[in-house]
Amino acid sequence: MSSKVRTWISRGFAGVVALALVATAGLKLTHAPKMVEGFSHAGIPSSAVVPIALVELACLALYLVPRTMVLGAVLLTGYFGGAIVVHIIGGQSIIPVFMLGVFVWGGIYFRVPALPSLLPFRTGLTSAASELADAIPASSPAVSRQRLRA
Repeated sequence: MSSKVRTWISRGFAGVVALALVATAGLKLTHAPKMVEGFSHAGIPSSAVVPIALVELACLALYLVPRTMVLGAVLLTGYFGGAIVVHIIGGQSIIPVFMLGVFVWGGIYFRVPALPSLLPFRTGLTSAASELADAIPASSPAVSRQRLRA
């Protein structure tokens, strides 16, 4: 897959996340009745709604800046974990929140070169074993490089 295609896929995922989070933060900042009711049902006071929206927007800003996108993704993952708990307590579906979390990581998966090797979506351990074998000096008697490549 070309780097242009990977970049546009990443931008598409990030765009969906940005639109969703700006919309939900806007609802929180305007104290939309359904939003405040959901928080109240979960035991979160209405005075916490605005700070939660500001945290949401701060995490989104970090996510959208290329130099801090991985930090933003990690922070948004934590944010969505809390959102899932609120949805469970409120008896709402967690699927939309879960999908936004997947989209967050999809948004950086195609842009951060090291990420595909860290996430479990790889074809096998042959590439990791090959990298490990290349890291071991050829003169090392402890481990056979050929055995690692197999």
